[in-house]
Amino acid sequence: MCSALVLIIAADGHADAAKIDLPALLAEMADLDGLAEFPAPAYTCKQFSSYDRATKNPTNNWFANGDCGHFIRVEKNGERDEFVMMDAEGPGVIVRIWSANPTGTIRFYLDHAEEPAWSVPMDQLTRGTVAPLVEPLAGMRARGCNLYFPIPYAEHCKVTLDKGGIYYHINYRTYPEGTRVETFKQADLEAHAAAIAATAEKLSATDLAVGVDGDAVESAPGEAAVISEIKGPAAIDRFAMNVAAEDMTEALRRTVLRITFDGKLTVDVPLGDFFGSAPGINPYQSLPCGMAENGDMWSNWKMPFAKSARIEAVNYGKHPVKLTCRIDHSPYTWADRSMLFHAKWRSQVNIPTRPFSDWNCLTAKGRGVFIGLSYQVSNPVNIWWGEGDEKIFVDGEAFPSHFGTGTEDYFGYAWCDTALFTHAYHSQSRCDGPGNQGHASLNRWHVLDSIPFRKDFRFDMEVWHWAECNVNLSATAYWYAEPKAEDAFGPVNAEDVAKPLEPEIPGVKDAIEGEQMRIIARVGTVQPQNVGGCSRFRHMWWRGGGTKVGDKLTLGFNVAQAGRYDIHAAFVKAKDYGIHQLSINDAAVGEPLDFYNPTVIVSEQIKIGTVDLREGENTITAEVTGANEQAIEAYMFGLDYLLLVPAP
Repeated sequence: MCSALVLIIAADGHADAAKIDLPALLAEMADLDGLAEFPAPAYTCKQFSSYDRATKNPTNNWFANGDCGHFIRVEKNGERDEFVMMDAEGPGVIVRIWSANPTGTIRFYLDHAEEPAWSVPMDQLTRGTVAPLVEPLAGMRARGCNLYFPIPYAEHCKVTLDKGGIYYHINYRTYPEGTRVETFKQADLEAHAAAIAATAEKLSATDLAVGVDGDAVESAPGEAAVISEIKGPAAIDRFAMNVAAEDMTEALRRTVLRITFDGKLTVDVPLGDFFGSAPGINPYQSLPCGMAENGDMWSNWKMPFAKSARIEAVNYGKHPVKLTCRIDHSPYTWADRSMLFHAKWRSQVNIPTRPFSDWNCLTAKGRGVFIGLSYQVSNPVNIWWGEGDEKIFVDGEAFPSHFGTGTEDYFGYAWCDTALFTHAYHSQSRCDGPGNQGHASLNRWHVLDSIPFRKDFRFDMEVWHWAECNVNLSATAYWYAEPKAEDAFGPVNAEDVAKPLEPEIPGVKDAIEGEQMRIIARVGTVQPQNVGGCSRFRHMWWRGGGTKVGDKLTLGFNVAQAGRYDIHAAFVKAKDYGIHQLSINDAAVGEPLDFYNPTVIVSEQIKIGTVDLREGENTITAEVTGANEQAIEAYMFGLDYLLLVPAP
């Protein structure tokens, strides 16, 4: 059942292992095997960012959201203002730069030099147009601009920008004092062009799927199927699987992969989530993991163990699941720095977005290295769900050493963009729509920017949604840890994986939603629009209805039983909304209603009249009669819903 596969990555001619230089760091960028051993020298990894400086502590502006344009300080350099993005003592290395709106010239001042070692337009650097730092080392994905390229320094690093007003992250390592680091020079780009190109080629070759030709295992409902048992010392180099089932979405969520290394359960994740995307099969390709349309899934994480490995699948679903697996493993020498691979999952449904909160993705104790996160959101509305920042606390920090600027920024894209993308280090493999409604699936792998911890580690993601609603979240955290390390995850059980995938969409009970009504007659444009506070967060929006009194909009709504009804309704109000006379079945009801308000609001439910309605389709008409003297005369109209109450 098992065949050996050993992946050897050369160090591009690097001869002095005791010294950290650009070739050695480039070799690390595609070396997944090295993550399985605690780093030596044991660096830390932290982040500078433009997070809102109003944030002080959990009781003082903890969820402040003005994350643009904040810097350490502003320095005068001749006639030029330089905004300081990073200021760190070395020895160290920059491992990642991200921005949503890069601009100006970025300057890297290394080892206290008065002149920058490198000056380059930031947008060109992070968009991948500065040779040889092209895709996939740098590039824009879903409007997020990324640079994954090591910039080492022996003593100190200061990074400045000559224009403000940007969102940014700079992730960096710091080595112990005395570590030999060779400082970056701009000439290194040419001197090491071959090594840079080789690294780019390795990171481009993310289509690592192989034919899954191993033995098939049938996992019956309610049963655990043993996939493999391996004696150590050894390491799993590659784990590939094909899943076949009547309902793939159910199979991938309700079949749980469990791996026990040396008697300790360290992998406990639904199948699809383990391979980096959910729910269902969402094709993508990255350096550690991937999925193919035909149900092939693969993991290239190195998984060493000293004594034994037991791999099983537990089927909590209603249908049998067929698993065809290929497990490549090789001999491994267990040593003091060796660590066990961990992947653990948690899920929660109907999480309220108010008040804002932190949602924990991982809490671990002991010594280890954090290497990645896959994250799934089920959003009931197409309003943006991901203003929340990542907060990463390492070794007892009171304030996080990674404090981000938005959920999508952590995953390397920007501006709540819905475009799918796949890359060696990060992906958006699913975004249903419309807009940001439905399921979104994201991942980010920390390879060069892995985060070691010696005592403890906590990763929180803010739940910060523009709408007041409920969302469903699930996350799989990936890390390595020493055998005696602990984590806060409980075992995944049948109840956990049976939670509904779709979140509840809040709406007024028995309401006839405006956005679902049939458009019968109109002047101008009529379409659904998202507005927070509306029932189901949408209303039927009439705009561009001309500039004259007398314009009309007629909508059709269905009534199950003829009768006399009190008609209640809610409307949107704003500064460019008009005064309208409402009619039901062409008969005016009540007086004209003024929908002006200085800001966008949803009205309270009001009774507009009592009328006789016929079975089947009836009509409601809004006719422009004027505008409030304070209003912009655009005469807009927004119907949230009608509610029919049988009249006495």
